[in-house]
Amino acid sequence: MNTVAAKSVRALRLDHAQAPLVDGIREYRELDIVPFTTPGHKRGAGLPADTVAALGWDVFHNDISVGAGVDDTHFTRDLVGQAERLAADAWGADRSFFLLNGSSIGNHVGILSLVGPGDKIVVARNVHKSIIAALIISGAKPIYVQPRYDPEFEVAHGLAAEDLAATLDAHPEATAVVVVSPTYFGVASDLPRLVDVCHSRGVPIHVDEAWAPHFSFHPDLPVSAMQAGADSSVTSIHKLLCGFTQGALLNVQGNLVDPVDWARWLSLLQTTSPSALILASMDAARRQMVFHGQELLDQTIALGNMARERIREIPGLKPMGLEVLHQPGVAGFDLTKLVIDVQGTGLTGYDIEAWLRARHQITVEMSDHRRIVALLSIGDSEASVARLLHALEQAPHELRPEHARPFQAPHDLAGLETESVLTPTEAYHAYSRFVPLVEAAGEITCDMLTPYPPGIPLVAPGERFTPRIVEFLRAGLAAGIHVRGASDPTLQTVRVVTGS
Repeated sequence: MNTVAAKSVRALRLDHAQAPLVDGIREYRELDIVPFTTPGHKRGAGLPADTVAALGWDVFHNDISVGAGVDDTHFTRDLVGQAERLAADAWGADRSFFLLNGSSIGNHVGILSLVGPGDKIVVARNVHKSIIAALIISGAKPIYVQPRYDPEFEVAHGLAAEDLAATLDAHPEATAVVVVSPTYFGVASDLPRLVDVCHSRGVPIHVDEAWAPHFSFHPDLPVSAMQAGADSSVTSIHKLLCGFTQGALLNVQGNLVDPVDWARWLSLLQTTSPSALILASMDAARRQMVFHGQELLDQTIALGNMARERIREIPGLKPMGLEVLHQPGVAGFDLTKLVIDVQGTGLTGYDIEAWLRARHQITVEMSDHRRIVALLSIGDSEASVARLLHALEQAPHELRPEHARPFQAPHDLAGLETESVLTPTEAYHAYSRFVPLVEAAGEITCDMLTPYPPGIPLVAPGERFTPRIVEFLRAGLAAGIHVRGASDPTLQTVRVVTGS
């Protein structure tokens, strides 16, 4: 597992008992300020009673502005800057930036800081749609490299260092590299080796580690991007720590990236009306993890290990665990993730997800043709996990294959690879026409068709539809898959490049 020691409180340089943004909101309340500022609800005073009853009073009472609220209109106290410096210290970065549109905005900033029109950038093909969106905006030319594929679980894992090295050697003009680690399924690449491959060639590497805000705080979890020496990374505090939804962090370090340039791009792309609530929740999450992260994660990891043992005893279910470490491109596994193969039940993950919600009032993070993913976090307990396990133990008794919506499509997702013909920018802005999905094979897509979750584009702008991709999309729609990004949301037709 983690071969780089997790950061401890003793290694920190700043006073992490401080939480400047949390204190700023508390001080504002204690002063009983009368605001002639945004937001317009004026600390909840303008709300109808039914809204307060549904959403709660405190959330509005604490929803104040940053300028003329937590800080003054000239930001003389620099409370956001103080909190970001504490975050950088906690996550081991030279500079950290709070993000208010999830890790997605950080990926946009990262790509636009690293490449411009015509530049070549090596991109792992299992990246999130936000990376492809940034490529569309940047005008850069991606050189896609495929992650290693696990035929047993029918899922793509990490990027192998030798594959990255071969790609960079074949394209020495590439100016940057982007990878995702860990994957949606909790599988981490060998980031120290990937970093070495890049840095030995003088190339910066950006890591989308949206699913790893907790890695820096426990030695039994995989190595984080900053610990591995990556030049930049994004991580979503809201996904697995105690931050409000949309709260994330952009981290940078080293001399291959310029934090001033990243700050410039962030000022162009991020809202000028930041939520003090989201910012303060990230500030509080940092303080909690610095002082209590390891003990909290001890409990979460123990719950995950216990759950995997119990799930192995349920007929038809198979949890993913440390056995994936023998797969190429895999260096670690997030022990807080419950990835459950349901193929043995004769049903799809879509079926199991729908049954859990309707019958047992339990939601899971995602489902696909053969698995579900349940997230465990420091907010879980023996009681919450016991409820999930009890529900899963009922599956052999309550579900039968006749309840299934068959997924008649190629399960070998490695066979869904496609050809990149145009850059994402060229295809997105190209003259286009609509064709029926059933006739799309051979056409070049203008749209980004993304099964959600996990948010990895099946076809990205500039790539060519293949018969297998068309077959997969048609079968997925019949089985309940949700695809984002299509100009025609029914997917009866798709937008393709005219003349392709």
